[in-house]
Amino acid sequence: MRLRTTGAAACAVLLASAALAGCNRGSDAAGGKIGLDMPRTDTDFWNSYQSYVEKGLENGGPAALPLSNSQNDISKVVSNVQALTDQGAKAIVMAPQDTGAIASELQRLEEKKIPVVSVDTRPDEGKVYMVVRADNRAYGEKSCEYLGKKLGGKGRVAELQGDLSSINGRDRSAAFASCMKKKFPKIAVHELATDWKGEVASAKLQSLLAQHKDIDGIYLQAGGVFLQPTLALLEQKKLLEPAGSRGHITIISNDGIPDELTAIRAGTIDATLSQPADLYAKYALFYAKAGLEGKTFSPGPTDHDSTIVKINNGLEDQLPAPLVTKDNVDDTKLWANQLEKKK
Repeated sequence: MRLRTTGAAACAVLLASAALAGCNRGSDAAGGKIGLDMPRTDTDFWNSYQSYVEKGLENGGPAALPLSNSQNDISKVVSNVQALTDQGAKAIVMAPQDTGAIASELQRLEEKKIPVVSVDTRPDEGKVYMVVRADNRAYGEKSCEYLGKKLGGKGRVAELQGDLSSINGRDRSAAFASCMKKKFPKIAVHELATDWKGEVASAKLQSLLAQHKDIDGIYLQAGGVFLQPTLALLEQKKLLEPAGSRGHITIISNDGIPDELTAIRAGTIDATLSQPADLYAKYALFYAKAGLEGKTFSPGPTDHDSTIVKINNGLEDQLPAPLVTKDNVDDTKLWANQLEKKK
């Protein structure tokens, strides 16, 4: 990682360092407290992320104000962030699900010289100090390649898209479509926009199955939202055949939550891409603290197996998101397996 510091060196170490506990926990010694807004509490992924954030704050993380939660409502993101800055937050961590509607608030924060870390989503406009995110185009491409190869380059696929007002939904959808068109032109893709809502996904998939009984594969852009409704519907329709058996519908998901890993073991789905909830939390806190201390970063490889890239409105640390199949589903390095052990 390339960085240079502009403040005192006494506390200028990674938040993982044990020395931080006595240095800035519960005090404003490092330049102030951070404010954190959680995006939602209706998915296993985001609940896990919040759990990792809370543990990070308890175990030597930067001083922080009480967490707020915007419940997937962009107006609440704005009001929550304004409340946090009114309470004295000197750096903000957020995860706006509507990435086009946050620009004016980012401009306000820039005018106040408050660094912003955006987790999982990259705002379309407005300056950010750092985006902590996996490469979402890679999600779409890897999901396309997995399904395309499993289906032998032909068949019919249902794609449960996320909210297309979100950069994540757009990136995954665009990359999946481009890959399918280029590499697997004989696969028919049915794009089902869902706004990241499980009930919408289930209703649209049910309608599609009524029209086309020959669905060979399904791409779930968010397992935390779509997994259970999808499996329940397929079971109801008597289409939930285990992997390797006749009539099995090949399913790849994105998130890497414990339920997805359980489903892979059971053969009800085939694969997922593990979105690193633990690393999202760790580096959200790391960059928020770095922003308080006036540190700056440059594009290039980091010391944690990721790459910082330049984006139009700042920098983005693209964290790794490994493909999980039955071959590596029990890997102890996967955050969902670590979470299961702690229960």
